[in-house]
Amino acid sequence: MDIPRMGVPEKLADRMSMAEQHEYLRSRFSRRKALRMGAITVGAVAVGGALGSGTAFAAPATPGLLTAGSTEGINGSLVAPIGRHLAFGAEPDTQFRISWQVPAPVKRPFLRFGKHPWSLGHKIQAEVRALHTPALTPTGTPVDQYYLHVSLDDLDPDTTYYYGVGHDGFDPASQQAISTLSTFRTAPSRDWRWGKPYAPFTFTAFGDQGVSSHAAGNDHVILAQKPSFHLHAGDICYADPMGQGQDSDKVAYDAKTWDAFLVQTETVASKIPWMVSYGNHDMEAWYSHNGYGGEDARFFLPGNGPDPRKAPGVYAFKYGNVGVISLDANDVSYEIPANLGLTAGKQTKWLDRQLRDLRDDESVDFIVVFFHHCAFSTTHQHASEGGVREAWVPLFEKYRVDLVINGHNHVYERTDAILGNKVSKSVPSGETIEPAKDGIVYVTAGAAGRSLYSFDYPDTYEGHENRVDSVKTFHFAKGGVKVQETVEWSRVRYTGYSFIKVDVTPAHPGRKSSMKVTALAEDGTQIDHYTILRKAGENWDDDGDDGDFPWLRR
Repeated sequence: MDIPRMGVPEKLADRMSMAEQHEYLRSRFSRRKALRMGAITVGAVAVGGALGSGTAFAAPATPGLLTAGSTEGINGSLVAPIGRHLAFGAEPDTQFRISWQVPAPVKRPFLRFGKHPWSLGHKIQAEVRALHTPALTPTGTPVDQYYLHVSLDDLDPDTTYYYGVGHDGFDPASQQAISTLSTFRTAPSRDWRWGKPYAPFTFTAFGDQGVSSHAAGNDHVILAQKPSFHLHAGDICYADPMGQGQDSDKVAYDAKTWDAFLVQTETVASKIPWMVSYGNHDMEAWYSHNGYGGEDARFFLPGNGPDPRKAPGVYAFKYGNVGVISLDANDVSYEIPANLGLTAGKQTKWLDRQLRDLRDDESVDFIVVFFHHCAFSTTHQHASEGGVREAWVPLFEKYRVDLVINGHNHVYERTDAILGNKVSKSVPSGETIEPAKDGIVYVTAGAAGRSLYSFDYPDTYEGHENRVDSVKTFHFAKGGVKVQETVEWSRVRYTGYSFIKVDVTPAHPGRKSSMKVTALAEDGTQIDHYTILRKAGENWDDDGDDGDFPWLRR
């Protein structure tokens, strides 16, 4: 049934679908009843009208107004923004997303930005996503959290911008708050031209972070690498320590863990795009739509996946000569099936199309895919996810993906090159591979800060070699059944806090671009490295001669 427009404020209705307008009106008339029943409401409100070069994004959850009355009596000068975190839009060369949190509702939150710290003339009003978590247990207490977001579009590529966030009573351009300014840098232009490779760059990755001294230590070492972006392969903060995606998980849930996490991560995420995928501990079942309503309030992701409402953590972007794909492995997990079949196969079909398009893109040399559940791992705890092997590994092999990054198991583990579930090439530390002919290496980088897991076989890494030819392990099959298997692909194992950095060196067309993958312990010690090669622009030269790029002829 259509909802009369007069029931929704015009400025808000212009940005909402009819379904969202229906949910808005329903929440207006049933809010008191819902709160008495213990329901959770995620509110997404764009404050103010047109946002100039920035645009508001209505979160795909039940909207509700943040009324003027809720900010009465709040002295904005006593409320400081916290937890700033950045993300790319779908086009990282021109689009950025700036997010932050305030501990209390404030009036007219905004962002200032410009190309110089003394010139922050662009001022954009922020969108408010207010998250209310009522008492989830008889002894619990309600929690209200306020997340703010700004979408920046039409930026200049390969450019550093300065920004500050504020509200009435707190202006980042003032002398008192100038120290709160930070920066971000847009990606190189996608208006790519043959004969001129992109400049080298670095990105970093891990999963399973949480809040701890080890998590903070990893953040500091990551910042020292000066990455262009960071990939977080799920299980972000562990506000839900149970991780089953069930309503019963709420007995241990602490929404305030998110406050501590965003403050901890701000040291790096306020400067480096923090691109997240969702793991099993990120399915907070009491929030709307498949447990991701809370994540929608906190993060502002590209939203260009096959079903942003059901699976907001599925998206893709390009940075230089690298195409990056984030997947939601909860959709295919046999081990933890709370969201099994979430997209009814849409995600896998989208992945197939996305991989094909990236392989057909003359500017993309490497494809990196990251998600939570491991395709190949041998830990005593989770080992491998059979659902991922069945749904996605055939596609990775079809398109010869260059690097697959997972979390879930709280260790560092790297495989040899794999094809058909078997070793296709041995890849000891320091080796060079070409996925087009050698196969795919899978990296488990789940030791970002949460308590560590264990292997049933000795650690083996640089300077500490304990090579074992075969390892007895298991993978999860349908119904959560553990299927025992003996494998030969477990090349590097390290049970210490760590992350990976990837140094990308693009090449001239016809020559070989490289990605050097290095694993670093939380103190910066190198524990593993190998190099991936791929011929730059090889997709244009289908006939094998130099006719497509005559400037390579001598």
